[in-house]
Amino acid sequence: MGETVDHGALMDRVYRWQRRFGFYDSTRKYYLLARDPMIAGLQPPRDATVLEIGCGTGRNLVEAARKYPGARFHGVDISREMLSAASAAVARNSLVGRVRLARADAAGFDPARTFGHESYDRIFISYAVSMIPQWRAVMCDAARHLAPGGELHIADFGDMADLPAWSKTAMYKWFHWYHVTPRRDLFEAATEIASELGGTSDHRRLHRGFSWIAVIKRP
Repeated sequence: MGETVDHGALMDRVYRWQRRFGFYDSTRKYYLLARDPMIAGLQPPRDATVLEIGCGTGRNLVEAARKYPGARFHGVDISREMLSAASAAVARNSLVGRVRLARADAAGFDPARTFGHESYDRIFISYAVSMIPQWRAVMCDAARHLAPGGELHIADFGDMADLPAWSKTAMYKWFHWYHVTPRRDLFEAATEIASELGGTSDHRRLHRGFSWIAVIKRP
C-alpha cells in the first residue's frame, strides 16, 4: 500500500501543473509517436470491451472511442490529477456513456472489483510501462485478464538504436527528469508472457528505434 501511495503522489507532483495548464497533451504529441499506430492496430471486434492501463489525460481513450464506436472502454490511472483531466476529456467529447474511469494502481488492479468485468477483448498500455516500477508484473497480470482471442498492446520508448548519439543523450536526460525508464527487454518480456499463455507476440520498431510496439495475443 505504501508503495502505491508513494508512486501515486509522485505522479501527481510530476503532472499537476502540466495537466492544469494544458502543457502535457500539447507537447507529448511530438514524441509519444507510437500512440496512434497502436490505437490503429487495436481493431477490437464489434461490441468489445477495451481497457487502458495508465490512461493519463484520457487522450487515447477518446481517440480509440471515436475510432471504434461499437466498443466500450474502461480506463485506470494511479494519478488523481490525470484522472481529473481524463474525466473532463470524456465529458467534453460526450463519451460518458461509453468510457468509464477509475483510480487504481496498475500493479494491483482487479477489474472485477473495479468495473465488474473479468476479462477484456483488448487491453492497451501507452507509455506507462516505462514509468511503472513493477512493469513485468503489470504486463503479466494484464495478459491474464484477456478474453480468449484477446490482445494486449503496449506502446513505449524503444532502444533508439538507430538514432544519433547526441539525440539519445538528450532524450535520456529528459527521461530522468520525468522518471521514465525505457524497457530495453520489453520485446523479450512480451514473448515470454505470450508463450506462458500459449499465445504469440508481435513486435514493431518505429522511428529508427525511438518507438516500440509489442502485442501479446491470447489464443
